[in-house]
Amino acid sequence: MASTAQNTPFIKQFASSDKRIRDKALDSLRTFLSGRSSIEEIELLKLWKGLFYCMWMSDKPLVQQRLAVDLASLVDTLRPDVVLPFLDAFWKILAREWGNIDALRMNKFLYLIRQYLFASFRYLSRHSWANTTAITGCMDVLAATPLNPTDPKIPNGMRYHVLDIYVDELDRVDADREGKMPLEALLAPVRALDMESKTKAVRKSAREVLTDERLKDWNKVEEGADEESSGGAAVGAEEDDGEWGGIDD
Repeated sequence: MASTAQNTPFIKQFASSDKRIRDKALDSLRTFLSGRSSIEEIELLKLWKGLFYCMWMSDKPLVQQRLAVDLASLVDTLRPDVVLPFLDAFWKILAREWGNIDALRMNKFLYLIRQYLFASFRYLSRHSWANTTAITGCMDVLAATPLNPTDPKIPNGMRYHVLDIYVDELDRVDADREGKMPLEALLAPVRALDMESKTKAVRKSAREVLTDERLKDWNKVEEGADEESSGGAAVGAEEDDGEWGGIDD
């Protein structure tokens, strides 16, 4: 499947300016992926390498945005056992290729990341936030790559962008504040970044997420939330107390 997935015509057709061709390619890829109950990591990485370059080659803002949305919609068609490996491969390829993305192309990849973070949260919300295994697995994926606190191979630019949009995408998924979102679990990789990163600017960005005013709305409706979690979700956001401040970017 690996070579087949990367070289199949419908992969290249995603970058077409013709909407009919893109829609046909999306339907083909959905069918291709939805029929798989498991896919090896190497196959998913090769698939995502192909999809990365489809995004790379796409031009015109509307085409780029539509392609990003279409690619993110693939998460909804995957079988449960494939979702987390698929997301993991997405983040790994973006991290590997990040340094090659030039300034003219960066915006469309930032938009793609936004769509994938939203798709991840939306996937979890569709189980009414009750699937703790899926939540833990999804947070582990984020902690392993885009929000990894210690791996020097992960570009800080990716970390900053994911942190910048983190609460935005939670807000999109639960705009009505229904009170079911397990906020503490969803903030776990951000909290780890705040506590473990050796880069002061990264810790500062993580702390800004944890103290975002919008989190108070969720904390007010969380059942059984204690004062520590409802005081602005600032766990791990203590002052440095004069210790070494890490490396500034």
